[in-house]
Amino acid sequence: LWRLGYCARLLKTNHFRTAASNTSFPAVWMLLAQHSGRIPGLFVVVKKNTFFTMPETVEDKTNPELYLPHPGVRGMTLLNREAFKRTVVVPALKVKKEIVSSVLKSLKQSVLQRPGLKRVVEDPEDEESRFVILDPHKIPEFSLGESEQQVLKQLNAHPEVSKYHLELTYENFKSEEILRAILPEGQEVTSGFSRVGHIAHLNLRDHQLPYRHLIGQVIMDKNPGITCVVNKTNIIDSTYRNFEMEVLAGENNLVTKVKENNIAYELDFSKVYWNPRLSTEHGRIVELLKAGDVLFDVFAGIGPFAIPAARRRCRVFANDLNPESYTWLLHNCKLNKVDTKVKAFNMDGRDFLRGPVREELSKELPLLKEGQNTAFHIVMNLPALAVEFLDVFRHLLVGEPCSPAGLPTVHCYGFSKHSNPARDIQERAEASLGTSLAGRCSTFLVRNVAPNKEMLCLSFQIPADVLYKRPCPDEAKPASKRLCTSQDSSEEKFLS
Repeated sequence: LWRLGYCARLLKTNHFRTAASNTSFPAVWMLLAQHSGRIPGLFVVVKKNTFFTMPETVEDKTNPELYLPHPGVRGMTLLNREAFKRTVVVPALKVKKEIVSSVLKSLKQSVLQRPGLKRVVEDPEDEESRFVILDPHKIPEFSLGESEQQVLKQLNAHPEVSKYHLELTYENFKSEEILRAILPEGQEVTSGFSRVGHIAHLNLRDHQLPYRHLIGQVIMDKNPGITCVVNKTNIIDSTYRNFEMEVLAGENNLVTKVKENNIAYELDFSKVYWNPRLSTEHGRIVELLKAGDVLFDVFAGIGPFAIPAARRRCRVFANDLNPESYTWLLHNCKLNKVDTKVKAFNMDGRDFLRGPVREELSKELPLLKEGQNTAFHIVMNLPALAVEFLDVFRHLLVGEPCSPAGLPTVHCYGFSKHSNPARDIQERAEASLGTSLAGRCSTFLVRNVAPNKEMLCLSFQIPADVLYKRPCPDEAKPASKRLCTSQDSSEEKFLS
């Protein structure tokens, strides 16, 4: 008996001493064997009696049904909430109601900590007592460890663990647990979504489509404030940056309100582009601007760059080809009281750059004085195509270059599947511009769009020899003429 008690203490001590270094149970078991010596059956007895004192080794396998809906819901395509009901047996302590709070505080590591489930329930047979529900994953054998029993004795509470029949309903399960129970075993479960005001936007996989309306209903049930769930049915249209969608659940109302960086926007989600994952990037670019700066937003959408820039007292020229985006841009400018500070255009991006942007730069840059702080920024947030628009800047202006400090800064967005995405987007930009950007550009990783697909922002000042075309000298200056011809041919050589 002495050897049995000694070996049990040795097992427990060595387990907790080595848990931090991830020592496996069999290694501690072998240590026990060295000290026990004789009786092989002893290992089984000690392991059984001390297993519940090591909660970190207990897995969900001890009571797998606790957090799972009724197995009969597998394959359900029409949501039936009543079918999720089930009753499970969980450990509980019966204690006097006046010491409930003390018990909860003292046994907080063992008490059930699951949102939506009560930790304390009434005793139908004794109004002076309450049942404190314990976590069955931590008390799998319905028996408390020695330390917990000592705590209860100090509180004058009986340490005996009872079996409590706990009823679980649809409301008690998380959306992921519900969907995992419904979809065929082994298939990926998507419970994440983008939230745009009252709309939840899903990107479902093919195997999830037969369950799409049920998935939409579950998402709406489990997320307060969501009253419409949609699924994208095709890729983003590269022209207008919107996509077809199907309403899966809720009201068919896709006009919504959103708030980003303390600015309110309204939009029709079915007709314009909006991505809540870009709020940090919108804020990053706007933070680069100072009062008095000029922003040209080539693909402005409904205004997430333009409107906050105008509120920073910048002069803003905002453009979008999509007529719906243009309409909502004007609406949001009025909504945020910056309509007098934003000049809005509904043009192709190239026409916008060759028209209003060229006109404004031709007028403003020659007027810049030495030491003047006005900066010009051009944002090109059309990741699928923006890099291809950079060739517009080649000889966009005519005349003598302004001071280097006044050259416009471009923030061009792009996607890359390359193993070195920063180098990839820089090389593509250089090919469009016809010059090297080595040492005069920076690349910022915006977000991971999909496996092996990154969204990046390439920022650079347009080189003077790219932006400006100097007037060719007249026939009286053949040497200069040859210089001009030489510059053009070297540029062509780079592009080839």
